[in-house]
Amino acid sequence: MFKHLLVPVDGSDVSKKSLKKVAELAKADKAVVTLVYVSDPMPPMVYSDSSMGYGISQKDHKKVCEAYATDVLKKAALVLGASVKANTLHIPNSNLSEGILDGAKKSKADVIVMASHKRTGIKSILLGSETHEVIVHSKIPVLVLG
Repeated sequence: MFKHLLVPVDGSDVSKKSLKKVAELAKADKAVVTLVYVSDPMPPMVYSDSSMGYGISQKDHKKVCEAYATDVLKKAALVLGASVKANTLHIPNSNLSEGILDGAKKSKADVIVMASHKRTGIKSILLGSETHEVIVHSKIPVLVLG
């Protein structure tokens, strides 16, 4: 059915659990999987106990993000298994849903396969739903795994 799956990963338990289902889908359709990790390109302001704050340089932040993304993507590829062809993609974007959609475009995926954190109530209002944002703005199908 689908030949190229884009799968956003973040290292969470929800993300890891969905990878087993992704592997089944990829094997059934002989599909290629592109794992994508989206990180914020802007370094956060870090505060110490004193009133003086200190920042992390853009260069150091980028290096840390690259290392973390590499680790998350490597672990995700291991969960998929050797029988699934997996590409990896790290997208710097401060908006998670935009980063995922950008990854879909860059990888030329024909479907986005996402896990849902299933936030409801106040959590849903305060934290929002990245899955919902991707569904609303995607030009390709989005498969949500529960």
